Amino acid sequence: MMNRLGLISWATGTLMLAAVSSCGGSDTDPPATAEPSSTSPSSPTTSASPSSPSDAASADATDIVRNYFTVVDQLRSDPGADLKKLRSVATSAQLNAVTTLIDRSRDEGQRQTGTTAINELQVQSVTLDNSNPKAGKVPTVVIDVCWDVSKVDVLDTSGKSIVSPDRPDTGWTRYTVANYKYAADPTGGWRVATGQDLKQTPCAAS
Repeated sequence: MMNRLGLISWATGTLMLAAVSSCGGSDTDPPATAEPSSTSPSSPTTSASPSSPSDAASADATDIVRNYFTVVDQLRSDPGADLKKLRSVATSAQLNAVTTLIDRSRDEGQRQTGTTAINELQVQSVTLDNSNPKAGKVPTVVIDVCWDVSKVDVLDTSGKSIVSPDRPDTGWTRYTVANYKYAADPTGGWRVATGQDLKQTPCAAS
């Protein structure tokens, strides 16, 4: 399977769980279709009042990506935390895959310490086409994230670190953030739908 879900497997030092697929999860949203748009790649706006619907979508999608990393960190750090919290930040293939990842880690008695940092975040494109949500034709924002796990450790049941010494501390992942509820909730309906790890020069560790 291609590395399209953008999951960080911190214990092994690889960027993907190759065996994870969307068929193992419970979410029924179809894969979002992210198509090129005329929106130029840019950093997310920091304005309190975005000047256009595209700017608003970019800002909202950026917020959910940051929340996604926070929620995943929390769930990997606390084995008793409810995995349903993932539904507030992820959907479709990404929800299914990250749920499987965390379930597997918990079954093996693994626990994360530390938090993931986002060193760089770049909005690549925005499309607001909402013509066929049932087929995945929904508004999407494509965002490249350079993450940093230099302060993240993973412990086994005895409290011993199982992180590979060859684990890369930083790397890039391209996320497609989709809003399947755009007509009813253009602001709060954004969720991370897919991710693809990118082969490019990592950003500097924080």
